[in-house]
Amino acid sequence: MSVKRFPYGGQAVLEGVMMRGVHQATVAVRNAAGEIVFKHEPLNVRRRHTWETLPFLRGVLMLWDALNLGSRALNFSAAVALADETQAEAVRSGAPAEPAPAQPAANTSTSLMMLVSLLLAIGIFFVLPTLIASLADRFGASPTLREGIKSLLQLAIFVGYIGGISLLPDVKRLFGYHGAEHKAINAYEAGAPLTVERVREFTLIHPRCGTSFLLVVLLINFVVSFLLVRDLPLIWRVLSHFPLIPLIAAVSYELLRLSAANYHRAWVRALVAPSLAFQKLTTREPDDTMVAVAIAALLPVLAADGAALGEYDPALAGGVPAADEALLAAHEAFA
Repeated sequence: MSVKRFPYGGQAVLEGVMMRGVHQATVAVRNAAGEIVFKHEPLNVRRRHTWETLPFLRGVLMLWDALNLGSRALNFSAAVALADETQAEAVRSGAPAEPAPAQPAANTSTSLMMLVSLLLAIGIFFVLPTLIASLADRFGASPTLREGIKSLLQLAIFVGYIGGISLLPDVKRLFGYHGAEHKAINAYEAGAPLTVERVREFTLIHPRCGTSFLLVVLLINFVVSFLLVRDLPLIWRVLSHFPLIPLIAAVSYELLRLSAANYHRAWVRALVAPSLAFQKLTTREPDDTMVAVAIAALLPVLAADGAALGEYDPALAGGVPAADEALLAAHEAFA
């Protein structure tokens, strides 16, 4: 897979950012002492290359893989926060700090947790609106109207959920790191220097964002429901979500992939504008410390792929091994 064309991306975690490349994923988290700590995870390049050759199926496989990787990144950031809290409590009490518990190894428990989370999400965002909208049948509503009501309920639940959690201080900071992640990726893809001063100038919006993916899922779900299941009995409309959600996710992934590849076209930008505007729900303008963490997470990923780094801030390259030839060569060029 060409590194130059690879769609770099990531996600926000607690007080940090995870970035994913071809060969490696890196989590960068700022601890209570103000230091940036790192976790690097090698990735299975051959497996991803195989998945890339499987249209539609690749969307389901990559989504599941991304959810698992994201869960491990969140676990690491939570462990850093727990270690900080343990240290702070020890200082307050005057007792020696106990070492933070080791992070559990990646195994089936992570996949099981993700499966439970997905089932819960399907229940809240798909099954519940279906049940509530079915009450319209009692008032003689047409199947088309009922499906429209269901879609509006889904959108309202999603927006209400995001709006509700965004009031929490920790989530506000999480959304700030999400914005920093987007800015860093946008800056790199534009060929701009990876410095705080330049990266913070870029937009919070990115065409490959998962928030846009979720909106596309809701839209495709409406179309599928209207065409395939609107005339089915209630029990079958409810149960149909479980086999249809993977199909809807696969189609949504392909559409998002296609739109991102053609984002330079004006008509594509106009078409995806609503989904991009949706990202304003899950991003906030980051401060400079957040931008610095996002850059620090991106640099090791680029270096591991041998990507051309261009100009960057060496002070943020703490997560890159000193022997990394790609980064050293770039550093010498701009020293």
